[in-house]
Amino acid sequence: MRVSELVAVSGVPLATVKYYLREGLLMPGESSSATQAEYGEQHVRRLALVKALAGVGLPLGKIRVVVGLIDRPADTVFETVGRALSALPPYPAGGDDGDHPRARAVLERIGQVYDPSYPVVAQLERALAAAESVGLPMTDDRLDVYARHVRAVAEIDLDLMPTDSVENAIEYAVLGTAIYEPVLAALRRLAHQDIGAERFGTDTFDDLASADRQDRS
Repeated sequence: MRVSELVAVSGVPLATVKYYLREGLLMPGESSSATQAEYGEQHVRRLALVKALAGVGLPLGKIRVVVGLIDRPADTVFETVGRALSALPPYPAGGDDGDHPRARAVLERIGQVYDPSYPVVAQLERALAAAESVGLPMTDDRLDVYARHVRAVAEIDLDLMPTDSVENAIEYAVLGTAIYEPVLAALRRLAHQDIGAERFGTDTFDDLASADRQDRS
């Protein structure tokens, strides 16, 4: 297909397609003349990926990391997917010194492998440090419950991950993480609402405060 057809099929404006070509996010088409090039389904798919990643707020540089790993994967699928996931937020504010004591303690408690070179370990370390900084450190009771249920989510994610190609695996892992994590967060908050309604009913904060004062008296 010509570039005009690529624009029509992908829904990506011509100026954006040309920009992605210049930036290396979209592979060049096959030249058919001095001024024309032909594009195929792989270009439609790449545009869909870039569009989706941009839609969930990934900066251009991080999208370039993801597509670069698709085009030039690391030695193993495990390593490639790990690097791709590190392109997703949250991002480090400064350098990573490789020391992750909080993450190590958490992973050891729940019996998971601790590999400080795996990029997401640093993300966990920063998240745990942030929780501590606001006076809400991760308790063992909370961690045990979180870990059990999160592992169940991870198992179904990996059960459904395509393994026919590195490209499919990376796209699934990165898009699945970027797209489904907001779904998980929303479901958690809606569960809070539902359980809260069952436990507290129509009690207002004034009612709860009054009951608290009576308990103390």
